[in-house]
Amino acid sequence: AVMMLFYPKNNITHLVLIKRTSYNGVHSSQIAFPGGKVENDDVDFSATALRETYEEIGIEPSSIEVIRSFTSVYIPPSNFMVYPFLGYSNQELNFVEEESEVAAMIELSLQDFLDDTIIVNKMMATSYSAKISVPAFKIADYYVWGATAMMMSELKEVLKSVL
Repeated sequence: AVMMLFYPKNNITHLVLIKRTSYNGVHSSQIAFPGGKVENDDVDFSATALRETYEEIGIEPSSIEVIRSFTSVYIPPSNFMVYPFLGYSNQELNFVEEESEVAAMIELSLQDFLDDTIIVNKMMATSYSAKISVPAFKIADYYVWGATAMMMSELKEVLKSVL
């Protein structure tokens, strides 16, 4: 389960993403939402997303209001079903990155997120193709593609329908 977390920073709404650390796995160094695997103590997927957000970026679950769930996404290369949740914090956040899991934090303003010019096509090497063009979000020097980009696309459409 993952958390799509909005929060204020300098009176501007932001969305947080992380760059995963480099490791021997299909999601090494990818851009993602904070999140991870269900553990036995998690009462539901929302609890997993909140716990993982705390473990990866240090935000207390009590600081996050879970607004709603979004469409689950199956990720074939890792054989995971991902359950995204939209969360919001009313306060500015101080992130504490778990260095073994998070290589970098990416803070994206809501205005930039809603700007369609950040959507691009990018040639990528993936676990299933040496060279393939994929739709992606270009955020500074990062490209967000795959399941995270799919979740971001749904989130963007939902926001545009209510803003």
